[in-house]
Amino acid sequence: MEYCKAAPADLGACTALFDGVFGGGEAFARMVLEQFAGPGRVYLAEGEAGPQAVLCAVPVSLKGRSGTYFYGIATDPAHRGKGVMSGLIEYACADLARQGLGFAALVPEGPALFAFYQKRGFQKAFGRRRLCRAVRHNLWAQAEFDTVTAKHWQALRSQYMPDSVMLTPAGAAAVLTDLYSCGLTIVSSPEGYGMYFAKGDTMRFIELFAEGDRAAERLMEAARERERAERAEITLGASQGLFLGEGAAQDYGMVRFLGQPFDVSDCYMSNMMDEQA
Repeated sequence: MEYCKAAPADLGACTALFDGVFGGGEAFARMVLEQFAGPGRVYLAEGEAGPQAVLCAVPVSLKGRSGTYFYGIATDPAHRGKGVMSGLIEYACADLARQGLGFAALVPEGPALFAFYQKRGFQKAFGRRRLCRAVRHNLWAQAEFDTVTAKHWQALRSQYMPDSVMLTPAGAAAVLTDLYSCGLTIVSSPEGYGMYFAKGDTMRFIELFAEGDRAAERLMEAARERERAERAEITLGASQGLFLGEGAAQDYGMVRFLGQPFDVSDCYMSNMMDEQA
């Protein structure tokens, strides 16, 4: 077994492995490998028959520290349970630590995988709170509905939640392009912004920041007038101050420190190419 960084000649095999595990098509897999992660940021476990596992180390930052976001953590089904991914994670973490990166973050694909990653040095972080609210009818609610650029999105997030795991401009652009292709709408005003998918009578807000509860309600009321949807499902970061006392806490992300540990208890991470319409 050889652990290494993927070379350009490996891209086809890595694309096939990623698509075979996660689906979404070859075009999406190539976008993840070539744009979301980028050259030199894809690690693979190479066996005699080709790649047995692949891992994308997407560049991110948090609290002024450079780090990585592990995404597309895929093992060929024939080699699961044999320690292949464990070895690849250790190889990638050691290589990234040598480069001076301070942390690695990830989002387990399901609840059962939290224990898997805990055994490999990760700890729970970036929790969420989910709640449902009825949205009242308000013809006077004013907001803008337009395409927010990656640069603007990052600026808004920095304004409302400075301690966020931040993608590079290229990474943020890849995420927004994917979300828009799935039907995302962004509502904004001088008081805040929200990102949501509308289906039937429900708007699912995957990100919502505002100066206070009433400002957030006005954004949702404006969205209701546009979508004719009376109900909102809202995902907030665990440390956000909106609608305190409402909703249920949920585990979301994990972090492994590659250098000196630092406090991430009030930090935020979301929309890391893991949301679907």
